[in-house]
Amino acid sequence: MAFLPDASLFILLNILIGINIARSEPFIGINYGNLGDNLPSPEDTVKLLQSTSIQKIRLYSPDIPMIKALANSGIDIVVGTQNSEIPALASDPNAAKTWINTNVLPFYPASNIFLIMVGNEISLDENFRKQLLPAMQNMQNALDAGSLGGKIKVSTVHSMSVLSHSDPPSSGEFQTWLVDVMKGFLGFNNATGSPFVINPYPYYAYNSDPRPARSALNSLGYNNVEIVVTETGWPSKGDDKEPWATIDKAKD
Repeated sequence: MAFLPDASLFILLNILIGINIARSEPFIGINYGNLGDNLPSPEDTVKLLQSTSIQKIRLYSPDIPMIKALANSGIDIVVGTQNSEIPALASDPNAAKTWINTNVLPFYPASNIFLIMVGNEISLDENFRKQLLPAMQNMQNALDAGSLGGKIKVSTVHSMSVLSHSDPPSSGEFQTWLVDVMKGFLGFNNATGSPFVINPYPYYAYNSDPRPARSALNSLGYNNVEIVVTETGWPSKGDDKEPWATIDKAKD
């Protein structure tokens, strides 16, 4: 499927309860990918972002020219690791230290990296699932060693498929076979103050009416973990079985 616009929004959902309401603020950000033709320079991209109300940018991998261009811009940065890096990050603490020393320390705090995403939508992948949490822990330890543990958070991005159902939202639950794994991730989020991150798309909700549910986290006892939406959007074109994937719908 193709999505319009190419840069999708991510929003901190301010639907928290208790003390989290006081410390959480909604924001609008943009996902920035560099797989395309005739892309503007990092410097021009930053100028464009500064002319909007966009406050944060997510980089799917450490795009060093963009990280440098964002220095002193007032725009906060989310940086992701490649999924292929996870086995090394999980098995070797020095690999995590090297990653932080290469991609974060030389640019922080002028380039305000505030969140590191270890992997993207791989919590369901049997090849990565057991390695993901150790990789996150090693990244956190590397940040702690660099005196950045309280300033930069670590998390991972989940797909909506981690939920077995979510309609109505109050009945939201994780996949039964995934509950113990999700408890591990949520325990990490809770202990480090990092958010639970997920990619919901309204297009699929329009087709089948599943809705992301705060209740899934609450049912496991993690009421205080924030939820961050890192991708959302609407496809502008699909196949014959996807009649709602149109440019007009995407514009709406």
